[in-house]
Amino acid sequence: MPRHNPMRIALGRLNPYLQVEQNMRTTTDIQPHVMMGLAPLEARDSRIKIHGPEAFEGMRPAGILAAETLDFIIPHVRPGITTGELDRLCHGFIVDHGAIPAPLNYRGFPKSICTSINHVVTVILDGWHGDTSRMFFVGERVPVKARRLVDVTYEAMMRGIAVVQPGIRVGAIGDAIQRYAEGHRFSVVRDFCGHGVGRVFHDAPSILHYGHPDEGPVLREGMFFTVEPMINAGRWEVKILSDGWTAVTKDRSLSAQFEHTIGVTAAGYEIFTISPAGLHRPPYP
Repeated sequence: MPRHNPMRIALGRLNPYLQVEQNMRTTTDIQPHVMMGLAPLEARDSRIKIHGPEAFEGMRPAGILAAETLDFIIPHVRPGITTGELDRLCHGFIVDHGAIPAPLNYRGFPKSICTSINHVVTVILDGWHGDTSRMFFVGERVPVKARRLVDVTYEAMMRGIAVVQPGIRVGAIGDAIQRYAEGHRFSVVRDFCGHGVGRVFHDAPSILHYGHPDEGPVLREGMFFTVEPMINAGRWEVKILSDGWTAVTKDRSLSAQFEHTIGVTAAGYEIFTISPAGLHRPPYP
């Protein structure tokens, strides 16, 4: 099981969506094992699952909906809005499109999205998980260093994805990310990693964002997983605060993260969570 904390900065313990508005699907209509990110007939184990063509067909709409949720929220991310309001808007968008917010009640997590200076959305659509995150600039006066960190983080993720093909080892992904990030004098967080995904929220294999090309399992066609590096402007160390959810950099430096869900194909890879509107990284129009 990957050590993957589904929250970066705490949103508070109150969960108004356990009693949602009448025009939304109530969470009590959703089976508990699904709300916790588990598929009805599938238990987590250490085995890496290999998926066929029908699974790709299931993952595509789930990934698109997750990306569309981030596209939807862009105009709302502005000075003065609260993370609670962003959560309410995304929750409504997700359930109105026939899906379930995967983080809600996952290991007791109290919200439908994970928000900090980054934004993480995971949806369950017809039993399949689409998992993605994206950075947002709030306001017009964004420091140059922060913009540069965001650009490097996005490019590091894409360089990690670009090496994916059957026959390489998982370590090649981390190697590509680490070399690019450290080449720009940033650091890669070690405490969190990407993970297998599909009908299970967090599954094998673990996708480290650092390492060596000869490390880790060999990639095979039909594997699904996330690539989601956290890159820090300072040192790589982080700590979890007493609330059990909030992760902060130990040296208080800036941090950024992007995430895509991908599938390994015969020719390389398919990104399930690409923005349909082409809104891949900030600044957004």
